[in-house]
Amino acid sequence: QVQLVESGGGLVQPGGSLRLSCAASGSIFSINAMGWYRQAPGKERELVAGITSGGSTNYADSVKGRFTISRDNAKNTVYLQMNSLKPEDTAVYYCYAKKYSDTAALLYYWGQGTQVTVSS
Repeated sequence: QVQLVESGGGLVQPGGSLRLSCAASGSIFSINAMGWYRQAPGKERELVAGITSGGSTNYADSVKGRFTISRDNAKNTVYLQMNSLKPEDTAVYYCYAKKYSDTAALLYYWGQGTQVTVSS
């Protein structure tokens, strides 16, 4: 099992910044990617950004150039720096970790979610 604990959400004005953190613990060996999804009211959960164990990153088109994902391997923590926030970024943000089981099944683990609200 992998446990994920998120922090850093809150209320921010349009154009502002927030940094989310996600700390992993437990069976973190062989985690091959971590990142963030988000879900706004009435919408499906969507991938925001991901980072592999090798450091490769990917982003949703809607956040490219504004959000940056990074990881601190020594702390088993992933960060999402969010700049130039817009009201449409308002959502619950979920951290995820992805790894393969002993039988090669792909497993996803999720954090509890943290609310990000962008409003004046």
